[in-house]
Amino acid sequence: MLELEKARFAGFFETPLLEHRWSDGPELNIVLRASILDHARRHPGTENTNVGGWHSDVGTLEFCGEAGRRLLKHMGEMTKEATQRLFTKYGQPIEPMNWSLTAWANVNNNGDFNNSHTHPGATWSGVYYVDSGESDAGAKGTALHIADPLPSRSSSFFPTLSNSTLLIRPELGLMLLFPSYVPHAVPPHRGDRPRISIAFNVRKDPFP
Repeated sequence: MLELEKARFAGFFETPLLEHRWSDGPELNIVLRASILDHARRHPGTENTNVGGWHSDVGTLEFCGEAGRRLLKHMGEMTKEATQRLFTKYGQPIEPMNWSLTAWANVNNNGDFNNSHTHPGATWSGVYYVDSGESDAGAKGTALHIADPLPSRSSSFFPTLSNSTLLIRPELGLMLLFPSYVPHAVPPHRGDRPRISIAFNVRKDPFP
């Protein structure tokens, strides 16, 4: 219809996602993998969203030494980049922000999984992949399932156009960052070696 040709059509209430594969991932992961598996052998870990598997204490990856400190720096850089892009997208000026960051390691063996959950009390949440858990380089690996934070959208508004779940395969050195309110889960791992990831929360202070 000619009358509507110049009508503005835009998205709103979008959910941001930043993903990046760090160039130093290969060298970092050699040290991170050894440090995490050694720490898991000596510490029982905790139970959180994991069913089976091993979940380290929440902290700043002290048991990973210099590699852990470098990874924490990458997490901070991702946070600043994502926040800058978000404010720019909405045409808002950004001022310096104070952030607090916590991280933990996850080791899933065959059959282990993580229930769907969110991370309340944080601003951003993220994950970094140390080992896909697959010896076969062609294997896709156990994906992270990210769910639509508005579940009614996929059932009531053009279901064939609305994806209720985004699947992201674990790539070595890949880091993801998304809002902490986004539900996510990891299905049972079927690889032939441990699937190792490092999850983290970043909180803006004062919060929210």
